[in-house]
Amino acid sequence: MIASLRGTCIDIAGSSVVVECAGVGYLVTVTPAHALTLRHGAEVFLRTAMIVREDEHLLFGFESTDALRVFDLLRSVSGVGPKSALGVLGQMDPSQIANAVAKDDDGAFRKVSGIGPKTAKLIIVALSGKLVAFETPTAPTGARGGVAHPASEDVVTALVGLGWREDTARTAVDDTIATEPGVAAMGTQALLRAALGALRPSGAAR
Repeated sequence: MIASLRGTCIDIAGSSVVVECAGVGYLVTVTPAHALTLRHGAEVFLRTAMIVREDEHLLFGFESTDALRVFDLLRSVSGVGPKSALGVLGQMDPSQIANAVAKDDDGAFRKVSGIGPKTAKLIIVALSGKLVAFETPTAPTGARGGVAHPASEDVVTALVGLGWREDTARTAVDDTIATEPGVAAMGTQALLRAALGALRPSGAAR
């Protein structure tokens, strides 16, 4: 079982990436949004789920432990395969998925390609009470006196994993939330893309 990979990203094609570890290249499927945060030639760390079938071995990669756990929970639902589970995570982050289940919002899942009305309802029923740990809490007051977005810590962790210093990453995230609250409200992946957009043009020190 391959639970994680740390190595060099040597190829990116759509939602497929190749991570070279000790001379071996591993083909990993990630969400399209996650793929956009990866850079050719950069070190990458992925939490992974390995799916073994008769005719193939598949690796799915995630930027956070929460995303991996939600992926596994989604796969436990009858009718939801690994590609559909990844599709859900491509549309919503773990907190948004948990909140949709808590609110009986099956419409959020029907928007995902491959998830029909019956499967969407089944996700709500099967995962009810199992995603409480991922639900968005009441937002606490941040160190800067603003309101800390629940996705901010995940984004800071992801940026540190991509090579930026923690203080640089945290400043970029705080500034992004302050200037683009609408983007922050869209979830972890949207906030990560916006923070990366703020960091790269500035040439922030790593």
